[in-house]
Amino acid sequence: MSSTFLAAQPQHPIRQVQDSLVSVHLKRTVKLTLLIPDVTAGSTERYPLLLVHDGQDFPALHLRESVAELLTEQNLPPLVVVGVHANQDRLNEYGTAHQPDYANRGNKARNHTLFVLDELLHYLEAKYPVKNTAVDRAVAGFSLGGLMALDLAWNHADAFSKVGVFSGALWWRRRAFDKDYQDSDRIMHRQIREASVRPDLKFWFQVGTHDETEDRDGDGVIDSIDDTLDCIAELERKGYRWGKDIQYVEVEGGEHNPKTWGRVMPEFIKWVFK
Repeated sequence: MSSTFLAAQPQHPIRQVQDSLVSVHLKRTVKLTLLIPDVTAGSTERYPLLLVHDGQDFPALHLRESVAELLTEQNLPPLVVVGVHANQDRLNEYGTAHQPDYANRGNKARNHTLFVLDELLHYLEAKYPVKNTAVDRAVAGFSLGGLMALDLAWNHADAFSKVGVFSGALWWRRRAFDKDYQDSDRIMHRQIREASVRPDLKFWFQVGTHDETEDRDGDGVIDSIDDTLDCIAELERKGYRWGKDIQYVEVEGGEHNPKTWGRVMPEFIKWVFK
């Protein structure tokens, strides 16, 4: 385990910290990027935690700048943002913990879940000023990382109370298109539909109208929008309320990249912590 503290710039009410954690579950060293309030030395105050997948993309998201602006100009309460870096095994480590997709992608998603719950949260609570209750924790991710965030929160509402899914890979399916695929084969949708309990969660979904061009059912709506709205419909059938428990943001012209996600992140962070 190691950490390097970067000096806070005057215009930034936060420090950016690079750290790492050796994971038994993932059998690798996981790099972390943290955004921490720049408070008076010796303070014992603890702050809400936002855990973000694909932390290696923080610079492309301009996340440090966005959080600093929220803290200084919009009176957002202090928070800690932790980015978990993915590596070359991302397609295996992210997914749905109980079931890989038809190509066996996501076969280490359960290991990632155990890493977060058994290793990462305990490490953060021991070393950094973060709160340790679900009501003070949120998790988010982009694309496949968004699917991972949703799966993690859905199955562990005792650890997280809110989840952000940006351009989520909700197409994740147990059967290939050329193997008699049906929409019922989407793994996350099925998991929600067949759940015996309704976790106490709030959901944020974002999708861009230019996330992709595929339209498998030929209805004139790209698959990423269809998959997201269908997932929301499954949640509504469980009793979650649109506009209350569920927020949906459709970005006109938004693409499947950090530029679009970075534009929306400030609104998500305000939703989580205000």
